[in-house]
Amino acid sequence: MPSSASILTLAAAVTGATAAFQGFNVESKGQTQQTFEAQFKTAQNLEGTNGGFNSARLYTMIQDGTTNDPISAIPAAISTKTSLLFGLWASAGQAQFNNEISALKKTANDYCDKLDGLVAGISVGSEDLYRDSELGQAAGEYVGVGPDVLADYVQQTRDAIKGTCLEKAPIGHVDTWTAYANETNRQLSDKLDWVGMDAYPYYENKKDNGIENAAALFQKAIDNTNAGTGNKPLWITETGWPVSGKTENKATANIENAQTFWREVGCPRFGKVNTFWFIMQDGGPTQSDKPSFGIVGGSTLSTKPLFDLSCDGYTNGGSGSSSSSSSSASQQSSSTEAATASQTETSAAAGSQTQTGTSSAEAATTSGPASSASGAPSTLSTSAATNPGSGPGPVVPVPSQSQPAGTGVVPSGTGVVPGGTGVPTSRTPTGPSGSSVPSQVSSAAGLNSIAAAVAAIMVAVAAF
Repeated sequence: MPSSASILTLAAAVTGATAAFQGFNVESKGQTQQTFEAQFKTAQNLEGTNGGFNSARLYTMIQDGTTNDPISAIPAAISTKTSLLFGLWASAGQAQFNNEISALKKTANDYCDKLDGLVAGISVGSEDLYRDSELGQAAGEYVGVGPDVLADYVQQTRDAIKGTCLEKAPIGHVDTWTAYANETNRQLSDKLDWVGMDAYPYYENKKDNGIENAAALFQKAIDNTNAGTGNKPLWITETGWPVSGKTENKATANIENAQTFWREVGCPRFGKVNTFWFIMQDGGPTQSDKPSFGIVGGSTLSTKPLFDLSCDGYTNGGSGSSSSSSSSASQQSSSTEAATASQTETSAAAGSQTQTGTSSAEAATTSGPASSASGAPSTLSTSAATNPGSGPGPVVPVPSQSQPAGTGVVPSGTGVVPGGTGVPTSRTPTGPSGSSVPSQVSSAAGLNSIAAAVAAIMVAVAAF
């Protein structure tokens, strides 16, 4: 028989149903618990953000320099009360993915009683479909894996967390909109609770990609992703605009444009759509023409950003969804356009796009294996969503330098050596983007998740 306390917990879930995760992507190479803590505390205290950036996205579950020990970002998150989007690297072959699964299981075993409210979800892979595509290969990317392999990895992940405190964590995948627009990849998105979109208008160098069009390009990326995934709950997993670097067609990298992008793309969605920005502080591109996306400059952490991060006056239209009429029309036209674009975009346009168009509340309404009830204590935040070909190619290194996605390089620190062994080393964004009005999902999602939580309360009450 459920206790009154458990019913109060369900009620709290209703009140927090429309909240969204907001944070930065974080690298793993060379990181320790202390350095992760320093980054998380800095993000929470950034001037102009009112403490809103209290979440972080991981690319791997494995601590750098180990075979399968849990990444030290986990105890750091517990210490600083930072929520995490877990990530399992998926382009290094089955043996390495087994290590990711082992680290995930150890996380549940070692930290289950301390993770309450700190798990946003689990991402299986990052841009693997893009790297496995003709587009990615034409750009000289590392080989990724196909949708069938990723779908199997998703099931392995569900099996691994079954019966643990992570069982209800929503499972998704992160990729570019060009990957989601490809119909052959629908077999993967259909098995996900949410999809993570990486989007960088800056890299869409075959389009009119000046900063004045960046918000519209970003919205188009959302529309194309929605059309290709059947409006699966969408999270923004990577996006940003460089503060320095070379010009990409009409896109100029400078602090002024980075602030404009923040205000027109980020501000309308912050707090409404699960959003993970790229990046708080850039690891430092080794070449002067490489773009730097850090909103904090230099090599020393600071809570003083390069530009004003406040969103006063820039939050209108940030519901995470466009109007049903405009979105319906745009999906019909964009589905065809997306299919064509996915064949013609340059590597830059297909690069790194990490944008999501649905709020966490919406994701919570999607049914799936992760939504089944469990007696295990919940580690999910009340704002977290709770819904549910080709064989493996050469392993891809996990990126160690901070560069946006779409370059085929994956996050580092998984214990695998670079050079096609499955450990990411550096990332570089390349992909389309859209308007300042997020895509069509969060409003309905909020209502649906509230309804779902109310239904859960009714079930609990009936059990008395």
